[in-house]
Amino acid sequence: MIHRPPVLPPRPAIGLIVALVLSSLCMALVLAGLLLSGGTVGFGLSLLLGVAPLPVLLAAVLALDRLEPEPRLNLIYAFAWGGGVAVVLTLLVHGVSEGLIQNAAGPEVALDGLSAIVMAPVIEEALKGLVLLPLMLRHRREVHGLTDGIIYASMSGLGFAAVENVGYYLTAYTENGTEGAFGLFIVRGIIAPLGHPIYTSMIGIGVAYAATRRTPMRWAAIPLGYLAAILLHGAWNAMATLGSLPGLAVVYGVLLLAIVGLVTVTVRERRALVARMGRHLPGYQGTGLVSPQDQAMLGSLPARRRARVWAKGKGYGRAMADYQQAATELVMLHERADREGMPVTVFTAERDALLGVMAATRCW
Repeated sequence: MIHRPPVLPPRPAIGLIVALVLSSLCMALVLAGLLLSGGTVGFGLSLLLGVAPLPVLLAAVLALDRLEPEPRLNLIYAFAWGGGVAVVLTLLVHGVSEGLIQNAAGPEVALDGLSAIVMAPVIEEALKGLVLLPLMLRHRREVHGLTDGIIYASMSGLGFAAVENVGYYLTAYTENGTEGAFGLFIVRGIIAPLGHPIYTSMIGIGVAYAATRRTPMRWAAIPLGYLAAILLHGAWNAMATLGSLPGLAVVYGVLLLAIVGLVTVTVRERRALVARMGRHLPGYQGTGLVSPQDQAMLGSLPARRRARVWAKGKGYGRAMADYQQAATELVMLHERADREGMPVTVFTAERDALLGVMAATRCW
């Protein structure tokens, strides 16, 4: 049996654990409120419909993260933030904003259109996107490229959408029974389930760009990403509020193009990272952990897949996957050190930990 040390040695930060607990409590609070307001049957049906698409949606998002998977606790936190803190704060900010507007303009002012088209995108995207700031400021070692920003933003969006959908389905059930809930599910759960992840991914790209670049204008990417998220979200809400099917079709097409763009970004980054393996790995040939054959394998996505299939047939599939991940993390460590600078002791400790993984898993 092969004993595999962890690829990422640091333990979870206390702050991250506390934030995860608070986010989960907020999510539980919202769901408990929906249960009390809608009854057991309506809430149970709404919860089932809200959760039903999640396995497929989570698999689709995490499929983009296979080359260098993010820590599971970070991903869970991002999802819980979106479904917990972001939802609670959205309800509070919405309520306060609507109250201020009505006090200023009079109670007769109609807020439905303004709330859906302007207030909801501005408030919701800001609160969903806030999950990225601590990851950028305190956990920058986990943000290596635009793909990481997309992943974390998408997880926050999925959490928000899941809890929000439960509320919408419950309202539809209360007004129109089971038929109303299932009718809304067809739109929100089947036809357009990726709206929130797509919107917030624009912010994710902006934050990740600012975190991984050193150009003077890099910080402009964050407000630009936020603006893109607001525009996409507002356009969808506007067409839905107006009941314009042609308009919805146009916006739907734009969202499909956005999905293609997001996938293209991740694929290009993945290929670029693999192509850069040859920049740093030759220096480790003397350790006996990276042979020329290993380097050629690590520098090609098809060769990596073939190596995992071959190793799996020999009973070493997991060892090969961990070896590949550790080598990838080693290259990213070098690039992060070149980009940001890093104390020698920190670099050496992280490098030696990754080399230990490679040594423990290299069994062919």
